[in-house]
Amino acid sequence: MNIVMTLEMAATAGERPAVGLGERSLSAAELLRLARRAAERFRGASAVLYRAPNHLAYPVALFGCALAGVPFVPLNYRLGQNQLAEIEGRHPDAVRIGPDDLEGLIDDTGEPPADAAQAPWDQDAVAVILYTSGTTAAPKAALLRHRHLLAYVLNTLEFNSAAEGDAALVAVPPYHIAGLTNLMSNLYTGRRVVYLPAFSAGEWLATVRGEKVTHAMLVPTMLARIVEELPAGESADVPTLRSLAYGGARAPRTVVEKALRAFPDTDFVNAYGLTETSSSIAVLGPAEHRAALAGSDPVVRDRLTSVGRPLPGVEIELRTAEGELCPQGSTGLVHVRGEQISGEYRGRSVLDADGWFPTGDLGRLDADGYLYVEGRADDTIIRGGENIAPAEIEDVLLEHPGVREAVVIGVPDEEWGQRIVAVLVGTGEPVEPQEIRRWARSRLRTSKTPDTVVFRADLPRTGTGKLLRRTLIAELEHTENPEKSHA
Repeated sequence: MNIVMTLEMAATAGERPAVGLGERSLSAAELLRLARRAAERFRGASAVLYRAPNHLAYPVALFGCALAGVPFVPLNYRLGQNQLAEIEGRHPDAVRIGPDDLEGLIDDTGEPPADAAQAPWDQDAVAVILYTSGTTAAPKAALLRHRHLLAYVLNTLEFNSAAEGDAALVAVPPYHIAGLTNLMSNLYTGRRVVYLPAFSAGEWLATVRGEKVTHAMLVPTMLARIVEELPAGESADVPTLRSLAYGGARAPRTVVEKALRAFPDTDFVNAYGLTETSSSIAVLGPAEHRAALAGSDPVVRDRLTSVGRPLPGVEIELRTAEGELCPQGSTGLVHVRGEQISGEYRGRSVLDADGWFPTGDLGRLDADGYLYVEGRADDTIIRGGENIAPAEIEDVLLEHPGVREAVVIGVPDEEWGQRIVAVLVGTGEPVEPQEIRRWARSRLRTSKTPDTVVFRADLPRTGTGKLLRRTLIAELEHTENPEKSHA
């Protein structure tokens, strides 16, 4: 099996548009022809490095690589030159595709040679290499094989199941796992893909309206920006939008609640997954979102902070630091297993002997199997011997009317081991740090009240909106006596 089979199946639908950007579009049949042309160019390379924004050339290059038996490597074009050079240096015999090469890939009107040999289809061959964000160290090369990506698509979706006229807006960048799986999923279901080269809230809303978009996926930072773009208390004017998925990072409850009210006729889906798991492994569906927003049962309302239940074919279990299974309801390290799980980096696999992948996340499962992700295990603050999850404090701070964004981190402290620092972005009017500390203390135990409160104009994030928590920690560790100036 090979991921090209999803394109070949889609190509049976004739000449209806399959992918589009602005005024241009390609049918699945045209995309397949261009991919076969691209395969001739890629054959014999060690990899194909794609260093450009969303473009019609992206699916051409992806499927061209699959036909040629060459790994496809979409790079984060926002990285610094030194980081990009280091990654490119790992692929000395690769074909490089930059902005200047995009039009050439989709304007090639020739047919592939009649005797062009197709690489043997090997489901264990590496289809895609995605580099992790590298926020704490050098980026790691996550390997996704054809069988992993196909397992995700085939186990969760029905072929050609989309309604006529359905269109999916893809605003996440091409180097994000969601950019890859959104393309494959929508081609397989028969939904037209609409690309947005660069995200802005206003352009996203205009594209949804202009293209009559029915489905979309966003990272939480994008969702927050869209809600902010709307006039206070008004609903978004997007009558065609039936489904809105969000994921890729933790979504604050306040943002989700505002979004549900701003899009009252849209079904929301929270999708939890990682690069190493070939995208989503658990989802919280529309029914749970509506029940949580409307219900009075605290258990049901709390579901809005969960990431839902596992997808078909995915198992989830929680383990202690010693590797023992956690009792139901207690916090542990999230491990997952299934056909779509790669858990493999260049040169090594981190799967255990039974195929379980340690995600690095802390979480808990309730009695009904809903997973609550409490953050990365290495983000846990240890203050006076107590383990403190930043997410619990962040949710409380975000409820304050003067706080738009919040991140809670631990920095070294001689007395307590770590002290709690809250780094906030305000909503406008200045708020005194002591007011924030009083707010937190009235809602949390004293031990979880931030020792220090720092306001900033913005927070450092990756191109996909993921918070650079380590950057903040490094900055504050080198700030002299931050308590005296901010607490």
